[in-house]
Amino acid sequence: MNAESRSGPTEVFPPSLRLLYPFNPQRISTNTGEISVVVEGDGPAVVMVHGNPSWSFLFRDVILALRDRFRCIAPDHQGCGFSAPQPHRMRMAEHSRNLGTVLDELGVEKFILIAHDWGGAIGAHQAGLHPDRVAGIVFLNTAAFPLQRMPWQIRLARVPLLGRFLMEHYNAFALGAAKQGVVSPLRPAAADGLLYPWLEKDSRKAVSAFVEDIPWTSKHPSRKTIEETEKNLEGLKDKPCLLAWGMEDFCFDEKFLEEWIHRFPNAEVERYPRAGHYVFEDGGGPLIERIEAFVDSVAY
Repeated sequence: MNAESRSGPTEVFPPSLRLLYPFNPQRISTNTGEISVVVEGDGPAVVMVHGNPSWSFLFRDVILALRDRFRCIAPDHQGCGFSAPQPHRMRMAEHSRNLGTVLDELGVEKFILIAHDWGGAIGAHQAGLHPDRVAGIVFLNTAAFPLQRMPWQIRLARVPLLGRFLMEHYNAFALGAAKQGVVSPLRPAAADGLLYPWLEKDSRKAVSAFVEDIPWTSKHPSRKTIEETEKNLEGLKDKPCLLAWGMEDFCFDEKFLEEWIHRFPNAEVERYPRAGHYVFEDGGGPLIERIEAFVDSVAY
């Protein structure tokens, strides 16, 4: 899928998937290229930040549930979804700056953050730089601090040359996440939607770039960014917060949830025993209703 074909779902999205993702994203220019952003509804802003390998499609049910009374904003990171490809193998700080550009361009002065996977680190970094903008937070199966453990699937994906080859030539990371990231098999349409951006080899470069950008060692280029994010969590800990967790996540398991509870002792905690990494897919209606109730309770 090249940059031109990522112009929006109206032109290229299959009708069967349009039923699940009935949005027409806006285009916002950043220093690294155009970003596709779903903007739906009016009212207090709710900003949804996805991880890897996913895109704004992940938040489709949340957007549909909230857009009648909130302004739902869900960007696709550079190289993901309908955004333009990455001009180079981007770092976490660049994704955070792009998120800041999106918020500025849309005139967002205050927002509720909903973040999953890599979106937790990126969203928390931007939120930590501007805590006065943040009204509340929902974190789902994510981390915003240096990792203490890494599952074998991620370690394999990070093996030099081999990992990139498997991710870009065989789509191994996205396909693996679609299978191992859920407890109940994905519905075909949901699986097709999550995998849609990664149909072509060239479009998978963003997937491998995200994996390679995990700041595992002290000398990694993004290590200072994740450490800054961790430090700035202190300024967010008293914000209303919901931790909604798929307890069967092969990556962000219960130990990560415990770390979040330690850092955000006043957070509301909701565990989903039969949900995996793609907690939105396994959690379904009960999770959406729980997020709705939380967002309603902190609406500003």
